[in-house]
Amino acid sequence: MRDHDADPLNDYIEYPLSEMLKRSEQFYQDIKRRHSIRQFSDRPVPREIIENCIKAAGTAPSGANHQPWHFVAIHSSDVKKQVREQAELHERGFYEGRAGEEWLEALRPLGTDADKPYLEHAPWLIAIFSQKKGGLSVEDQNTNYYVHESVGIATGFLINALHSSGLVTLTHTPKPMSFLSKICNRPDNERAYMLLIAGYPAENASVPHHASTKKSLEDISTFL
Repeated sequence: MRDHDADPLNDYIEYPLSEMLKRSEQFYQDIKRRHSIRQFSDRPVPREIIENCIKAAGTAPSGANHQPWHFVAIHSSDVKKQVREQAELHERGFYEGRAGEEWLEALRPLGTDADKPYLEHAPWLIAIFSQKKGGLSVEDQNTNYYVHESVGIATGFLINALHSSGLVTLTHTPKPMSFLSKICNRPDNERAYMLLIAGYPAENASVPHHASTKKSLEDISTFL
């Protein structure tokens, strides 16, 4: 390893093997309860919870530690209305033919369509942006590396943090998403990556049966 400034690893906690196994099983059982929800309650969620979850997302690993992401937490009713109007405009074109029959057939078991009332109903929308240029300082304009992978990992951290806090989420990726950059007033250096809806589930919230089917360990892994 090349010479570099480093700090001692003083916050690592090693558990007995029995505890490790228990914790891994507990985590699996907990994360199994995470579902993509499309029926949200309008119950308020304190900003501090969203802030903590975004801070957790910010600890994700990234290429050269440039942290090429920005999170816009949207609580304003007016801004949420703008997002819904623009998202549904693009979604109508998607469902009316742009997607193609194969894609629409794949979505049919989930019951999705162009109507997205949750974009206004949920207490929080979190628009996630990736950055082409950056660095450790927000003023830096260095090339960012592994941007897509880095922002994807941070998004996973954010979803897990929101779930662990007791909230439900939905990932939303309207195509194109450039309208989010304009609504959120983001610079040209950034590209909209994903829109995450977060809040409490509505009383009538449901999970499509199709979504509850997960591949087995044997299907998704190989041990060598």
